[in-house]
Amino acid sequence: MHAPPADTAALPPQQSGTPDRAGPQSAGGPPAAGRGGPPLWMWALVSGLFLLYATLSLRTHERLLSHSFDLAIFEQAVRSYAEGRLPVSEVKGPDFPVLGDHFSPVLALLAPAHLLFPSARTLLVAQAALIAASVLPLALWARRALGGAAAAVIGLAYGLSWGVANAVGFDFHEWAFAVPLLACSLAALGQDRLRAAALWALPLLLVKEDMGGTVAAIGLLIAWRGGPGRRRLGLATAAAGAAWTLLAVLVVLPALNPAGSYFYAGFLGGSGGAGGGFTALLHKATLGLVTPGEKAVTLLLLLAPTLFLALRSPLLLVAVPTLLWRGLSDYAPHWGTGYHYSLTAMPVVFAALVHALERRGTSGAGLHRTLAGAAGVCLLLLPGSSLGKLADPEMWRADPRIAAAHRMMARIPDGARVQASDGLVPHLANRTGVSLYGWAASRPDPEWILVDTQVAPHLRWPLSAREEALALARARAAGYRTVAAEQGFVLLGRTSRTG
Repeated sequence: MHAPPADTAALPPQQSGTPDRAGPQSAGGPPAAGRGGPPLWMWALVSGLFLLYATLSLRTHERLLSHSFDLAIFEQAVRSYAEGRLPVSEVKGPDFPVLGDHFSPVLALLAPAHLLFPSARTLLVAQAALIAASVLPLALWARRALGGAAAAVIGLAYGLSWGVANAVGFDFHEWAFAVPLLACSLAALGQDRLRAAALWALPLLLVKEDMGGTVAAIGLLIAWRGGPGRRRLGLATAAAGAAWTLLAVLVVLPALNPAGSYFYAGFLGGSGGAGGGFTALLHKATLGLVTPGEKAVTLLLLLAPTLFLALRSPLLLVAVPTLLWRGLSDYAPHWGTGYHYSLTAMPVVFAALVHALERRGTSGAGLHRTLAGAAGVCLLLLPGSSLGKLADPEMWRADPRIAAAHRMMARIPDGARVQASDGLVPHLANRTGVSLYGWAASRPDPEWILVDTQVAPHLRWPLSAREEALALARARAAGYRTVAAEQGFVLLGRTSRTG
C-alpha cells in the first residue's frame, strides 16, 4: 500500500536486503515492493469477505436478532448527524446526548450514506466494508515481506478470525472505523514507515475515547525505534493519545453526560474479590487480569490463530491497553470472546504475526507449515464464531413471524413516540422516536407500544415474561388499547393521556 522507505539501513535486517529475503521468494515469488497496487486476487478476497460480513449482519437483522443496545443507539446517533443535529439517542434516554456516553464523532462520516439510505442496514453494510478493507494493508505487507501465498493465507485467516466474526455478528460498533486505521498504522510501523504509522494512528482518537491508549502504545513503539527525529515523533504521538484519553474521560464526557460523570469508569471500580483497599487493587492488577478463567481463555484464543508467534513481535504491545482495561473491568462481558470486544485486537495480533515471521526469516517448508497451522486453528474456531451461523439451516428458514412483525411496525406512523421490544427497536429507529420497552430510562407515556411476547427466553431483555405481562396489563389499565395482535406481537395505542 505504501512505497518502501529510502533509508533501508535503519530497518531490521530482514528489510535491508539480507539473505533473510530468500525465504519469502521461495514461498510465493519475490517480495512485492515494486508490484504496484493490490493484485486482483486480493480485491477478490476483500470483496468476498465483505459479502460474507454483510450477509451475516443483514440476515441477523432481518431475523429480528439485532438489538436496541447497540444497533439502534448508533442508528439514532447517525440519523441525528444526517439531520444536522448533534447525536442523541432515545434508547439511552429522552434526547440523551450520545457524545456524553462515548466520544465517537467519527460516526458523522456515515451521515451522507444515511441520508440516501435511512436504515440500520446502512450501518451494517458500512461496517462490513470497513472491516473487509482492513485486510488490504495487512495482506499487502505480508505479500511484500513473505510472498503472495503467505499473504493470501494471512489475509483469509485474519478475515475469518473469531474476533472479527463475532463483532460482525453482533450489531454495529464504532470500532469498525478503528480496524482499517489500525491495520494501516501497524503495517506502516512494521515496514519502518514511522511518519505514516503516526498519521494513520492519530485519527483513532476520533473513534472512541479508549483508543487513546492504543495511539499511545503505537507512539512509544515509534519512539523505541531510535533516532532523535523518531523519538520526537513517537513521544509526540504517545503524548497526544494519552492526553486525549485523559481529557475525554475526565472533562469532555462528564461535561456532555447528563449525570455529569463518565459512566464507564464504574466498570473499573474495585470488585476485585480479594478484600478491600490495597489488597483488592493488587489482586485486580495481577491475578485479576487472568481470573476468572474466562479472561485467560480469551487471551489464549487471541494468540492461538498466530500459533503464539505474535508474542515474538513488539507490535503485540499495541493490544495491551485494550486488554488491560478489559481485564480490569468488573463487567463480565468484557472478559470473554463474545460480542465485539476483541475486534480491535485482531489486526494487532495478525500484524504481530507478519512481523514475527518476517523477523524470523522463515522460508520454504517451514513457512508453509506455520501458515498451514495458523489457518487450521482459524478454521477450527470458525464454526463456534458468529460466521458459523451461516451454515445453520435455521438461519435461512422462512419465519412467518418476521412478516407479521413488519406488518405490525408498518401500522406505526412516522415520527411517533414508541416503546418496543429489544429486537424490534432497530427496525423503527430510522423513522420514529423509539425506545426500549421495560427500560427504566425510556421516555414515558409513548403513543405506541409494540411487544414481542413470544421472543426466545435467552433473548428476553430487560423484562421477564411475567414482568412483561404485568407491564402490558398496567398499560391497558392506564388507557392503552390493543390495536392489533398477531403471531405473538401485540401493538397497543394510547387512547388517553395519563399522568
